[in-house]
Amino acid sequence: MSANDKKMRVATHDKPAGVEFAIGATAAVGAGFFTNPIDVVKIRLQLQGELEARGTYTRAYRNTFHAAYQIARHEGLLALQSGLVTALGFQVVLNGTRLGSYNLAKRYELIVNEAGDTNVFKTATISGIAGCVGAVLGSPLYLVKTQLQSQSAKSIAVGHQHNHSGTMSAFRTLWREGGVKALYRGWYANIPRVFVGSATQLTTFGLFSDWLRPMEMFTDKPIFLTFVASLMGGSCVALTMQPFDVVATRLYNQGTDAKGRGSLYNGLFDALYKIFRTEGVFGLYKGVFPTWMRITPHTVLCLVFYEKIARFLGDSNA
Repeated sequence: MSANDKKMRVATHDKPAGVEFAIGATAAVGAGFFTNPIDVVKIRLQLQGELEARGTYTRAYRNTFHAAYQIARHEGLLALQSGLVTALGFQVVLNGTRLGSYNLAKRYELIVNEAGDTNVFKTATISGIAGCVGAVLGSPLYLVKTQLQSQSAKSIAVGHQHNHSGTMSAFRTLWREGGVKALYRGWYANIPRVFVGSATQLTTFGLFSDWLRPMEMFTDKPIFLTFVASLMGGSCVALTMQPFDVVATRLYNQGTDAKGRGSLYNGLFDALYKIFRTEGVFGLYKGVFPTWMRITPHTVLCLVFYEKIARFLGDSNA
């Protein structure tokens, strides 16, 4: 463990738990604002050709960049920020819980060994569970975010179109349809998605940080170290989380019948089976490139922002 890390731990040791959660939420909002347009593109690509075999449907979006162009052309540039309010709200809940818990665990040495290096099992478990708690709490926000981001011009529409007129309209519609139960429709889909994503992201970040820290180029350059480690960790997340991300998008966006039952999928495993059967393994990796484009800079920005804010507060309290 470097002298800078030890100094940081001492300087921030007395910060209340609420401050850790606030730092995590603030960092995630900053990252989410810049990466939301890529999230919109990702959602569209994941819904394109839903439960249809490759080559049997018309592709409104040929690739990531074409999708961004089509959305801007048919719906305007602001459409690339669809669902921004709920997206940022979800980031507050998810990453306030996830990053706050991770850094509290790190502060009290719950996820490191005696040498101060990352313990893979403990880090994966704690960050995964913390992520799941945040994901469940923020599920209504993620539901509305997904439905708003999938809404599109008729000529390039993919997936079920909910036709919400705005954020509050979406919440009111869901509440009228079934109250809390409707707002938490598909909540279970986010658990494997966030558990795998959180466990991979924070564990690989810790491992890469431990590996890079002794190198001369990172000596006394904590922000640069955080940048490189989070860049590498974000790439790992895109590969491991993608199938669960596709399933979550499908379950949150599907239409429902009068009893609130999904029109296409009966649950998580049913969705996995149907997607694999009709679309193949590539169906579970639809939108993987924009996922990588989003999650990697999001991871970088989120963790770098966190480091910056935490160090600022640490210096202020020193």
